[in-house]
Amino acid sequence: MLPSVTLISTWISGLPGLLQSMSSVFGSTLPVHTGKSVQTELGLLMRTGPEEFVLVGDDATDRTALLRTSIGADTGAVTDLSQARCRIRITGAQCRSTLGKLFALDLRESTFPIGDVALTGTHHVPSMLHRLDTDAFDIYVFSTYAHDQLGTVLDAALEYGVSLELL
Repeated sequence: MLPSVTLISTWISGLPGLLQSMSSVFGSTLPVHTGKSVQTELGLLMRTGPEEFVLVGDDATDRTALLRTSIGADTGAVTDLSQARCRIRITGAQCRSTLGKLFALDLRESTFPIGDVALTGTHHVPSMLHRLDTDAFDIYVFSTYAHDQLGTVLDAALEYGVSLELL
């Protein structure tokens, strides 16, 4: 489970106001394009759509309340999704081969660079893939599907010697 996931969104005509409000919180460190991310003092800020951002924090600080002081309802929406998202981290020499079985994405670093984010899915379950390093990725999934998604990743990795042991 993730301690803090916050969705920040607006409508098309509200984007300039949202960006201005977000700049008062994050400064000039906003991701400019969809699929990009930046590390901020509040956590990892990912641009998941033209008018949508996701902020992931690794502590239980109430980012929703903090953001709502700068982003009013007339500008956009700030929604706490912490209870609804899980993160699966996959690393190692065969992680791209494993993920290649699951996602219809070109995972070469030249087309999916470190720091990039892609909305994708496997078995009709939406997820978000974030590249951390050459051989390291985070997969963000709905909490309700996390167990099955982890099983799917492990099944895809079996041929590479991955195993799961419950103790």
